[in-house]
Amino acid sequence: MTYFLTGLRYLLATLGALALLLTLVSVVPSDEWWVQVLGFPRLQLLVVLAGLLLGWLALSWPAHRRVRRGLLLALGVGMGVQAFFLWPYLPFAPKAVPTAPAGATARLRILVINVLITNRQDARLRQLVDAARPDVLLVLEPDAWWARALRPLEPDYPYRVELPRANAYGMILYSRLPLAHTQVQYPLQPGVPSIRTHLRLPDGRQVTFFGIHPTPPIPDDAYPDGVGLRGKALQQVTDGVQQSERPTIVAGDFNDVSWSSTIHQLTREGELHDVSLGRGLYNTFSARSTLMSWPLDHFFVSEPFQVVELKRLPDVGSDHFPLYIELALPNK
Repeated sequence: MTYFLTGLRYLLATLGALALLLTLVSVVPSDEWWVQVLGFPRLQLLVVLAGLLLGWLALSWPAHRRVRRGLLLALGVGMGVQAFFLWPYLPFAPKAVPTAPAGATARLRILVINVLITNRQDARLRQLVDAARPDVLLVLEPDAWWARALRPLEPDYPYRVELPRANAYGMILYSRLPLAHTQVQYPLQPGVPSIRTHLRLPDGRQVTFFGIHPTPPIPDDAYPDGVGLRGKALQQVTDGVQQSERPTIVAGDFNDVSWSSTIHQLTREGELHDVSLGRGLYNTFSARSTLMSWPLDHFFVSEPFQVVELKRLPDVGSDHFPLYIELALPNK
């Protein structure tokens, strides 16, 4: 039993040192992709640190009181650092975008789904779209096969922008609402499109819509420089929002977590607001793992949009869960 307890103590000490090191490195300002990725599992590290804290309290080790207090204090500070980033997204934190009052009109329903280019369960996606009945459907990662598979939806969505790609950065926009001034943009990286368009609501008002899917923080063979360019691509979106005189929506798979400094540049100027603030952690990736999951799909809106409903929809065979929002646009 003595050897078991000794081994357990050294294991907890090793895990504690590793968790604290990862926490410390995750807050270092850096453009290195591996540093940015350490900001993803903040909830997981918070749980690990809490478990270690309880373990040390139960074992009452090290025997030296000051050393034990110092260790417990370090674990508490680590938990505080992780909680600092996560707190604004919890349901009891202040909401950045107000909730729409009951009976609000001028509603707009949007569904974003990264289908996974290798996924072939198209019937599940069409059934989900039929059930959710969004006004706007933004499909990410579609190739030519997915463009054909989605054609049965076309009678309900007469307005479309189709950009299938074989590089996992395709994009298709289906809309029940008329589109105007549509632009297909390639912010800094060829083959990685984004869509900017105006949606005309039934009452005649127009809103600006951005659909984006920047490259991930982990470099790949096609876009090894995606880490540095992702922030610049989002800055172009911010500049476009500032130039727009209409209420604006930015939606898509951002390949980044809500609390990252790169994502925060969208809200830094005060034009856009993250709808998930004060509503919860909507972990859309990975749909195949409960343990390693984080929010990568997001909605950002400008004033005076209000949120009627925000929810993660069931799995459709992709590695992402669909993300659905219903917005209200008051007369302001």
